[in-house]
Amino acid sequence: MTGLAEQVNAFLSHLKNERRLSVHTLAAYQRDLKALLNYASEAGIDQARDLKASDIRGLISQGHRKGLSGRSQQRKLSALRTFFAYLARESGVDLNPALLVSAPKTPRRLPKTLDADQVSNLLTMETISWHDVRDKAILELFYSSGLRLSELTACNKSSVSWDENTLLVHGKGNKERILPVGRYAQTALKDWLNVRDNVPTKGAEIDPDALFISERGTRISNTNVQARIKSWTRKQGNGLHVHPHMLRHSFASHILESSGDLRAIQELLGHADISTTQIYTHLDFQHLAQVYDQAHPRAARRAKPKSAVTLPGDKT
Repeated sequence: MTGLAEQVNAFLSHLKNERRLSVHTLAAYQRDLKALLNYASEAGIDQARDLKASDIRGLISQGHRKGLSGRSQQRKLSALRTFFAYLARESGVDLNPALLVSAPKTPRRLPKTLDADQVSNLLTMETISWHDVRDKAILELFYSSGLRLSELTACNKSSVSWDENTLLVHGKGNKERILPVGRYAQTALKDWLNVRDNVPTKGAEIDPDALFISERGTRISNTNVQARIKSWTRKQGNGLHVHPHMLRHSFASHILESSGDLRAIQELLGHADISTTQIYTHLDFQHLAQVYDQAHPRAARRAKPKSAVTLPGDKT
């Protein structure tokens, strides 16, 4: 009879080869299922069918004692539910104990965004070196099209359609979507492609396909992009701590602010569930509330300190 460890390995192989999940998503599944294997081993359990809801609760409680965040615990529980659903299809294990366990609550933090002026200031910088030209194109594309970091680094030159001014990207689950590219990003991309093939790579061959390359001529990595954005922001000297996802959040927030079309933003961001996109309605309301507070003469939404009142006979 197939043991739990073998079933986990088969499931991970399914995620990699059939569902073709990204390296980062696959690594998260591996971590969560390794925790399950460790817990089951300590409890003397070798078969998935012997795991009960009490065991899953015990695993979640163990994570809580180790200080795991609510978000990490929710992700772990989701991974376990997916694993047992796979076993139901493939091995006839029809009980999914993870469905009987509630995910721990976690406060939903609003993503940090830049306002339009901050974005403009960030992108207004003279490009001197080829690094600058490339980095500006990266930043413009992030903000123009709302890309995830992994989507940007995976882009090829052929991903750009100059006839339509669009970009073909592969999102989570290898799902394709076509995104518009704004005129500032178009100009920055053309400037970059004009110098791309002449980048000094110390004799190394340049990757013929990658849209963005590193000093070695290879496809630029996620870590490299993060470091370059940090360097660019530091040069600007504006005190901002910008990361790629902040530009994606800003993209979504600014479009919602102007259009109010949540479904369109869902499509542009590549969210499978609109509930993920709805967080931007909170951001939009936050902005509207701020405008209201500042503009309405009788808003009184924020408590103001009461001014001191001097009564007759009081000494001042």
